[in-house]
Amino acid sequence: MARTADSIRTERATRERPKTGPGKVIEVENLVTHYGERMILKGVSMDVHEGEIMVIMGGSGSGKSTLLRHLMALENKTSGTMRILGQDIDGISNQEFLDLRKRLGVAFQSGALFSSMTVGENIMLPLFEHTGLDQTTMEIMARMKLEVVELAGFEDLMPSELSGGMIKRAAFARAIIMDPKILFCDEPSAGLDPVVSSALDDLILDMRDAMGMSIVVVTHELDSAFKIADRITILDRGDILMIGTVDEVLASASDRVRALLNRTPEKEILDPDKYLSRLVGEENVVTAKL
Repeated sequence: MARTADSIRTERATRERPKTGPGKVIEVENLVTHYGERMILKGVSMDVHEGEIMVIMGGSGSGKSTLLRHLMALENKTSGTMRILGQDIDGISNQEFLDLRKRLGVAFQSGALFSSMTVGENIMLPLFEHTGLDQTTMEIMARMKLEVVELAGFEDLMPSELSGGMIKRAAFARAIIMDPKILFCDEPSAGLDPVVSSALDDLILDMRDAMGMSIVVVTHELDSAFKIADRITILDRGDILMIGTVDEVLASASDRVRALLNRTPEKEILDPDKYLSRLVGEENVVTAKL
């Protein structure tokens, strides 16, 4: 059963939340993106503060996954500016760009563990790729991160021997193995039961508190968003619908925000001429009218 606004506020009040730092780790201004002729992001502007958990939400096709790829510096934009950890993405060298990416951690939706490698080997992979540490040191660091995600002693298992929730935790351990300044999480609760999902929410909060990271989470799970978010960015058809705290989102009078919170499907009202244009092409419609 969905929780009420009062119950959400009560639950959040039981956990002391650290204040976000004065700096901004991500700054996005007038970001525009096209896939071919289709405009996906339409002048998006947002920022993420130090120590903040920013949740990105929106309906299917709203552009939230595209925005996440931009924030991870994986997507080419059409126009706009973006600064990550104080660096303008358009004004840095290839080496500076690679060094920047080493300061970002990513927990993928599926976990993305390599099935032919043990849990420990999966977690150590970034260290193998980007450091000159000896094997013993890397193994110690992997065990430390497994302790953080409550998987101590699981380093010798194969991914196939883990449950869905354990795979997610192992993915978090790999994402934080190099102590990133920003952690990106794509649908961390997807496909998990409510109990395991809630435990992962607690883990995200604990990692932020313990490591001082900024965390960006894309999710469609309202309960998770309300539990972990310092602020929420809501996208709608490539535009920013609103950015605010959980209380501000819950108090929003916007019909589209209310529809998202109440899981109300939006019914498209079709103009007959536009519908015909969609089916046969605008040029044919013009010819037919003539």
